[in-house]
Amino acid sequence: MSKRNTWENKQSARERLRAEREQQAKREKARRQFVVAGAVVGVLAIAGGIAYGVSRMSDGGGDKSTSAAWQAAAKQTLVKPANTAGDNGTEIVIGKKDAQHTLEVYQDMRCPICSVFEQNVGDTIDKDVKDGKYKVSYRIGTFLDRNPQIAGTGSKNALSALGAALNVSPEAFSAYNKALYSKANHPEETKDDFSKDDALLKVAQQVPALKGNAEFEKNVKDGTFDKWALEVSDTFDKAKDVTGTPTLKIDGKKLQVETANGKGVPMTPQQFAPAVAEHLK
Repeated sequence: MSKRNTWENKQSARERLRAEREQQAKREKARRQFVVAGAVVGVLAIAGGIAYGVSRMSDGGGDKSTSAAWQAAAKQTLVKPANTAGDNGTEIVIGKKDAQHTLEVYQDMRCPICSVFEQNVGDTIDKDVKDGKYKVSYRIGTFLDRNPQIAGTGSKNALSALGAALNVSPEAFSAYNKALYSKANHPEETKDDFSKDDALLKVAQQVPALKGNAEFEKNVKDGTFDKWALEVSDTFDKAKDVTGTPTLKIDGKKLQVETANGKGVPMTPQQFAPAVAEHLK
């Protein structure tokens, strides 16, 4: 069958190379920020703490946008959303339970490259899950909140809101995850918009199962799943071979493709589909 009608063959070689270079540059930027956050945290702890405190004082407060609020959340009684598994409810698995393979998706809700990945490949994953090719295990971190250069609480707060969506249904979780990562809704990583409940609830109105859902809204505003979000983040941090997001694994093995700058995450359906097929042989 001719492949002339595929997206990849419709693009010129120059356009594909430019897009690939831009995507790789964004991935490298995110990875560098993650490494820098860990390397300089000891040196910048005092200065970063002061700068963070000033920024929180000047942002008008509200919602769960302060470090003190999350310190308090860590002391809460754990409430696990429905549709989770594991001792602390940190296992988030979407798809048919009898699917033989598992795609692990490591992400941070403030991550710009995760947003691009979801926009490009999300529909392909949705179809594969529906077809039973694999189920998806979401591993969600909050390391960008800890980056001294962009310190905030949006990753944690968005994760907590995703817990509220998962409490409604797995389908609501998937749709909300997609909406948060959409080009129209996802903020620049330097902007901590997701620290505000109002911003998260506004996006939720685009998801039919969450629109006007009083229980969902209450759980977001009350921070019902804040403690759970911290537990999920802690689980993410234990994956020592994950140095940035997005990271993909199939049945525990990293899913990567060759790019102009070496191996990287498949960022288009044309890269993703054959890479997955190779793993599922």
